[in-house]
Amino acid sequence: MNKKVAFYTLGCKLNYSETSSIGRLFNNAGFDTVDFTDTPNVYVINTCSVTENADKKCKKIVKEALKINPAAFITIVGCYAQLKPKEIAEIPGVDMVLGAAEKFQLVDHITDLTKKPKAVVLNQPVSEANQFIPSYSFGDRTRTFLKVQDGCDYSCTFCTIPLARGGSRSDTIENVIVQAKEIAASGVKEIVLTGVNLGDFGIRNGQREDRFFDLVKALDEVEGIDRIRISSIEPNLLSDDIIAFVAASKRFVPHFHIPLQSGSNKILGLMRRRYKRELYTERVSKIKELMPHCCIGVDVIVGFPGETREDFVDTYNFLNDLDVSYLHVFTYSERENTPAAEMSGIVPGSTRADRSKMLHILSDKKRRAFYETQIGKTDEVLFEGDLKEGFMHGFTRNYVKVKAKYDPILVNELKTVHLTAISPDGDVEITESEEILVH
Repeated sequence: MNKKVAFYTLGCKLNYSETSSIGRLFNNAGFDTVDFTDTPNVYVINTCSVTENADKKCKKIVKEALKINPAAFITIVGCYAQLKPKEIAEIPGVDMVLGAAEKFQLVDHITDLTKKPKAVVLNQPVSEANQFIPSYSFGDRTRTFLKVQDGCDYSCTFCTIPLARGGSRSDTIENVIVQAKEIAASGVKEIVLTGVNLGDFGIRNGQREDRFFDLVKALDEVEGIDRIRISSIEPNLLSDDIIAFVAASKRFVPHFHIPLQSGSNKILGLMRRRYKRELYTERVSKIKELMPHCCIGVDVIVGFPGETREDFVDTYNFLNDLDVSYLHVFTYSERENTPAAEMSGIVPGSTRADRSKMLHILSDKKRRAFYETQIGKTDEVLFEGDLKEGFMHGFTRNYVKVKAKYDPILVNELKTVHLTAISPDGDVEITESEEILVH
């Protein structure tokens, strides 16, 4: 009987890169990777624990997996597995729980595929997760998520990631270049650099040996990759040198995602963020000075303890005035063993929801305003293989999402297009066969 494994990934791009690497280990051991519904012998669920909702999703996925194959061997890995292994072990049907230091030895730990009366838990202290394990996603023909950094030495009061992934550590530049060349040889045209604290790249064995800027310069010389995208970088680590280099780069695209979390300096202080909003303004201004067409995304948290109405209005107005392109809005949720969970000034759930809704509306306005500045321009689009109601999508270098009638010959192709209009309801229309409209 063929051994089959299926994966389900929750959370960030880093998790997706690691899931692919674990998948290759299974393939090398003789397993076929199949779809979730294809009655696999093994399910691997790679979890996130950024929000309470992610924890609940894990339980639901286990339940759905057991409906498909009640005899399947179910393993849980990832951040939730490191933080709450005993809680996961109590979920009916779970057979194995692996922490951060064990997840890449998953295949070795599965000695047989019989269901267990009680889940096996292998979970060392997070301090043991001190080795960097290279990973990159595979299977998406247009882009690959390449992990170059893991862990975090910061101490933001709301965050569990240092507890789930350990301290900051990185690959070597030489190893990253080897992986980038492997990715290029596979036909992938875009690399997205990922990490927990990407801008902190360069720490190995507790010592800083390189800088993220050194990696950026080295990757820009790799032949065969058309685009390199920086997934997310802290504002205090995004230097003028990096911004200027990207502006003149052959391969790095004009798109930055820069976490803000709050536009109130009071709240930034309570969060123990390593900057004030004035620095954030400087970073955005510098980017727009050198790359007026650059897309800038922003992470922001609403409902943090102590956030008054005035603090939220401060954040809203700050973002409204800022020349950014879209927001990723997170509603604060209490996480065990974090300082924020013990803080006073709890914001009611209904108020958190209202504030989140306001920022989501603002994000829609920001995105549309940014897209409007691109109308009439000609740009290069990398088309993806998705098919929805007869249409496919792609992205320009500066992350404008475009839509065209599905054509299989366009998949994973770079095409120069003219951006002509945005429909009133946000849908995309094509007026002529060679014109592709902004989404």
